[in-house]
Amino acid sequence: MSSNALNTRTKILNATWKLMEERRGVGVRMSDIAKAAGISRQAVYLHFSTRVDLLGATTKYVDEINGLDERLKVVTQAKSGFDALMAYVDVWGNYLPEIHGIAGALLAVRETDEAAKAAWDDCMSCHQSGCHDIVKALQSEGRLAANWTDSSATEMMWVLLSFQTWEQLTVECGWSNAQYITWMKSILVQTFVS
Repeated sequence: MSSNALNTRTKILNATWKLMEERRGVGVRMSDIAKAAGISRQAVYLHFSTRVDLLGATTKYVDEINGLDERLKVVTQAKSGFDALMAYVDVWGNYLPEIHGIAGALLAVRETDEAAKAAWDDCMSCHQSGCHDIVKALQSEGRLAANWTDSSATEMMWVLLSFQTWEQLTVECGWSNAQYITWMKSILVQTFVS
C-alpha cells in the first residue's frame, strides 16, 4: 500500500473515531466520514467496502494507537493464572477510560446499527477470550474456585469486567479508576480463586 493510501486510510479512521465519539454513534454515515476526512465518499469505499468493515477497522485502529497488544504482554507472560488475572484487571481497568468515547458510542447504537453491533461484538469477543484464558489457567493450576465451570466462570468474569459495569461505577457512582481496579481485583479473587 502506498504512503498516500496509508495517509488516506488513517484520515478515514481518525475521522470515524472522532465522529463516533462526538455523536455518540448516532447518524455517522459514510458521507459524513468522507467530509470529515476531506475526501470523496468513493475514496472511503475504496478503503472500506462496507460500514461494518470501517467500524471494525476503527476499533482495531483505536487499540493499535493505544498500544493494547503491547500492554497485554504482561498478561500473556504472567507466571500463573492469579498473576494473569491481576495483570488483566490492571490493563483492562486502565484501558477503559481511554476507549470510553468509542465504546460508549458503539454501545449506544448497537441495537439499531448493524455495523456498530458487529464492531462491539468483535471487541467483546476478544475481551471474553481474555477472560477465558485466565479461567483456563486457574483451572489447569487447580486454583479455580469450586462450583465454577469453565464457561460459567468465563461468562461471570466477562460480565463483572464489562464496560457497562466500569461505566456505572466510575461515571455514575463516582468511583476513581484506582478504586475500580482495587475492588475488581478483590471481588474477582474472592469469586474465582481458591
